[in-house]
Amino acid sequence: MDKINTLLSELETLKPDLWGKDFLLTWENSLDTLKAVMLTAEILQGLHWQKKPWRIFDYGLAISIFRDNSTRTRFSFASAVNSLGLALSELDEVKSQIAHGETVRETANMISFLTEVIGIRDDMYPGEGHTYMLEVANAVDEGYREGILAQRPTVVNLQCDLDHPTQVLSDLLKLKDYFGGWKNLKGKKIAMSWAYSPSYGKPLSVPQGVINLMTRFGMNVVLAHPEGYDLLPETLQTASAFANESGGSFSKTTLMEEAFHDADIVYPKSWAPMSVMQQRTKLLKAGDKQGLKELELQCLAQNEKFIDWECDEEMMKKTKNGNALYEHCLPADISDVSCANGEVAKTVFERYRLHTYQEAGYKPFVIAAMIFMSKVNKPVDKLRSFWEYRGF
Repeated sequence: MDKINTLLSELETLKPDLWGKDFLLTWENSLDTLKAVMLTAEILQGLHWQKKPWRIFDYGLAISIFRDNSTRTRFSFASAVNSLGLALSELDEVKSQIAHGETVRETANMISFLTEVIGIRDDMYPGEGHTYMLEVANAVDEGYREGILAQRPTVVNLQCDLDHPTQVLSDLLKLKDYFGGWKNLKGKKIAMSWAYSPSYGKPLSVPQGVINLMTRFGMNVVLAHPEGYDLLPETLQTASAFANESGGSFSKTTLMEEAFHDADIVYPKSWAPMSVMQQRTKLLKAGDKQGLKELELQCLAQNEKFIDWECDEEMMKKTKNGNALYEHCLPADISDVSCANGEVAKTVFERYRLHTYQEAGYKPFVIAAMIFMSKVNKPVDKLRSFWEYRGF
């Protein structure tokens, strides 16, 4: 009970700027806005544990558009919008008129007549996902401005080619809880490292999101990957700028051991080389199935060269006191469990398994908080009314 009052008091000191706006990229939002979203998420989570409702809608829809597979984000979005009072409908592009050439501009308006939120996951193609989200946002802007829509739906990024904001904010909330507050994160070293996977084509958005968020909180972020597994250049530039602003640091290495040395947190995660993702996009657009098969074989062979990039017990011994916190967005490729060789050793993952569950457990509340902050002009007053609610 005292914790929620403390969180409400801290939220009152901030000046977020999310009301009436979309949430697309973490680095487009102020620190106050990011902190307000996370504090609100913690408050909503506390209300949930107290079985206190936090509905802000009497009716309406939330639309989800998933252009990639999902478990955690899909169910987190569903539970978040339901708790806020909305029904969920998923747009199946195969079953819609999109398959017959309906434009994004038209589709966005047709699904929005009674819609309050549109959540989009479009993460597989560099230069595509974020652009698509902006196109949807511009379309509903026009619909609302021209009097077609009675309300302007909030667009929420559930993962794009650039960033995965709902995930990385959940990662940061786990760190806040684990280390006892944001202030205690300053100076902490986090290794955002590529790790081996027996699959290819994994998006760049998680590592890009991590390096751009953690640097804003004064952390010392080290990005590690083999030669050729580069991230998008603009995301490296912004991470460096944020580190300079916060007093943290951002550096790169081609050695996993160097990144893990004396690290407080490790985040070993596979991703595809940027050049591969760009080539894959071209092949997909061209419908070149044979080219895609050949690319996959080439990439799997390339990954095999770095099969020793695994977060195993020996690698963990290099971290601070051999006891760094392991983070992962899940599902992890676990050696001898989900695959023969993967990102993380079975014993390491099992030791931190419940931590990763807690990390994932913040996501429904982060999503709900993004929507809440976009729709409620005086969030502290509304949250306090939920907290003081005594039941029927």
